Amino acid sequence: MADTRPVSLSRRALIAAGLAALPARALAARGQVVTILGDSITAGLGLPAQAALPAQLHLALEKLGVHNLVRGAGVSGDTSGDGASRIDFSVQPDTAVVVVALGGNDLLQGIDPKTTRTNLDRILNRLKQRRMGVVLAGLHAPPELGRGYARDFDAVFATLAKAHSVTLYPNLLSGVGRNPALNQGDAIHPNARGVQIIARKLAPVVASELRKRA
Repeated sequence: MADTRPVSLSRRALIAAGLAALPARALAARGQVVTILGDSITAGLGLPAQAALPAQLHLALEKLGVHNLVRGAGVSGDTSGDGASRIDFSVQPDTAVVVVALGGNDLLQGIDPKTTRTNLDRILNRLKQRRMGVVLAGLHAPPELGRGYARDFDAVFATLAKAHSVTLYPNLLSGVGRNPALNQGDAIHPNARGVQIIARKLAPVVASELRKRA
């Protein structure tokens, strides 16, 4: 989700390009590659790198006996539209499975769920063209945004997962969202303990998808 500091398009492009500049071949030798395409929640805003979701998901997968490399491609402030615009250079060719975890900033900005659906549909179509496995991570809209909006937003993820025949993880923040003990002071971004819970719950779903791609 969003960082309160403005991020220029040029800075966003540099960050995303930097993600794509990692030594892919050397890293991929460590195991199947998972790329997390997301925003500040998956990037670990406010946390050291070792406590962020990419590192914690890697550890959780290793505990399940799945040899892996998790590559973070989260950019603070990104909406689903921003993710769609950088997918080709943020998701490297050696990726086996992509965890698509976007939509939080769409919620914060009150973006029409139809627009979010269109952007995510574009991402899923592109990943299908690239023959990559997908775990689509949804989010639940808070009721304060209105029942109609929350209903329409929540439906986006299940509808797209069914249409594209991809694996759905219904709520990325399951067990963590709105729990003060598991979030940072902004009540939006998970703290280190919260991230560990997310990684532990997400790992079996990602492991199953990786085994399909082995």
